[in-house]
Amino acid sequence: MMDPGPTTATTTPQPPPPTTTTTPPPQQPPSSGSLHSTDTPAAAVQRYAFVLSQRFQHLLDKSTPFLLYRWIGFFVIAFIYTIRVLYVQGFYVVSYALGIYILNLLIGFLSPQVDPEFQDLNDGPTLPSRSSDEFRPFVRRLPEFKFWYSITKAFCIAFVLTFFSAFDVPVFWPILLFYWVILFALTMKKQILHMVKYKYVPFTFGKQRYDGKRAASTESASLLPRD
Repeated sequence: MMDPGPTTATTTPQPPPPTTTTTPPPQQPPSSGSLHSTDTPAAAVQRYAFVLSQRFQHLLDKSTPFLLYRWIGFFVIAFIYTIRVLYVQGFYVVSYALGIYILNLLIGFLSPQVDPEFQDLNDGPTLPSRSSDEFRPFVRRLPEFKFWYSITKAFCIAFVLTFFSAFDVPVFWPILLFYWVILFALTMKKQILHMVKYKYVPFTFGKQRYDGKRAASTESASLLPRD
């Protein structure tokens, strides 16, 4: 009986392992305040300045209805500036320029948006001149919020300038004070005469307001038969 030869084991080839392809996560668009690798330093500074200005404007918009708190904050800043000037005994030229700027803002705050002297040349709303005229709100040339923001910013800038000796010009301050008081008196006199001439008040106190009940009662009384 013949011995069979050696048997060779037959191996079946195994399939290659499946290859998994990983997709990279989508890149998020860079925010307006993020720093790009391709940004130059000037572009990065401009980007951050734009973001800060947007946030600051957002805070200003949120503070608009808080009139009392805004003006309390202004008086606190003005008090700090006054203490600073009295402490260093200087920077009178800065204070004088600040006073002139405040006077200019005050004139715009007290003046109507449309000057009655040029009312005939414009089509804007007229100011009521009699008590029987229809009530029209006083529209300022400089609104209250812009007046507050401008005067607060002016005090902040003046306060920063008091830390630079280049702005401390030696001057006899009573002359500047006397000149500013004279200028303030003459300007206010002109403004008051303008109010008296055209019969308007730049404040809401004491103005005629529409009352629906009073108007209805007056109308019904006029329809009653008279004896």
